[in-house]
Amino acid sequence: MDEYMRALEATLFASASPLTIDELVEHVGEGEVEIALGQLAQHYEGRGIDLVERGGRWHFQTAPDLAHLLRRTREEPRRLSRAATETLAIIAYHEPVSRAEIEAIRGVQISKGTLDVLMDAGWVRPAGRRESPGRPLLYATTQEFLTHFGLGSRRDLPGIDDLKAAGLLDPLDESVMESLGQLQLESEDEGD
Repeated sequence: MDEYMRALEATLFASASPLTIDELVEHVGEGEVEIALGQLAQHYEGRGIDLVERGGRWHFQTAPDLAHLLRRTREEPRRLSRAATETLAIIAYHEPVSRAEIEAIRGVQISKGTLDVLMDAGWVRPAGRRESPGRPLLYATTQEFLTHFGLGSRRDLPGIDDLKAAGLLDPLDESVMESLGQLQLESEDEGD
């Protein structure tokens, strides 16, 4: 392993958060960063940790098949309510989205605490304001959301057919997902 790869490895290992290629270059200098990252990822394949890229950021993570070993020492996160789960899904599939749009898709009002729980978890963030009457606040997912759910980008979110095949949709969920798909098609048509 050459010195450049060793420097990349040390930088990634010591970093408290995932790093972009530009941030890595700031630490280790110019070089074949992408090639070196690929070689490092290959080097760690099959070991106790993996070098992964999520949303354009690189970091080490515990190998998925060994994660259960660490769960004993970690505090179990509280489970999201159904309302929070639905709200998170709507934000992920339609970001940026306003509170009124979330409520229109869900068909019910969101309690004040639902968005707070998602923001406290670090999965949702304010994403500016829409240029429309009242200038509503918009919400979007975060890099932490992608990392937590093991997604490289929002394009990696499962489609409705994937969710049905996994048995994750009940009839109510299917109608919500179909509404999401319909709204997405409408917004794409408006963009044309």
